[in-house]
Amino acid sequence: MAAEEMDAPAGEELGKVADRLAVGHSVDDALGELADRLPSRELVVLVTTLVLSNRAGGTVVSSLRNLTRTLEERKETRREVRTQLSQVTVTAYVVPLMGLGTLLLTDRIAPGSIDRMTASFLGQAAVVTAFVLYGLGFFVIRRLSRIDV
Repeated sequence: MAAEEMDAPAGEELGKVADRLAVGHSVDDALGELADRLPSRELVVLVTTLVLSNRAGGTVVSSLRNLTRTLEERKETRREVRTQLSQVTVTAYVVPLMGLGTLLLTDRIAPGSIDRMTASFLGQAAVVTAFVLYGLGFFVIRRLSRIDV
């Protein structure tokens, strides 16, 4: 019934599970194949809950209710983490832009300063080193702020 009521692609996937059950496959196998086809952490938790509830003879409704509450809390936690890390993400972009802006502002205040700075090998090396360090800082900040919830 859920396969008929739901839109694609969820309805199609539930239809495949129903077809497998109709030809005599166990609930464990049919749902396990669904989890293999659709690699989603939430779906794996749902399949595990349904399989365990089926094996233990527990009530599916209370299991699904608990699962729904857990997934909602997880979604809220993910949203809170993303909000907390938004300042770090902005910092990762602003720091290199500030370096470039400072370089351009210096050239604007003292015209030709970039030309004089990059005229010698030492100046060129300093500019390249600064850009490499800004790029490295960007990637380090982004890497440290990547949290998987």
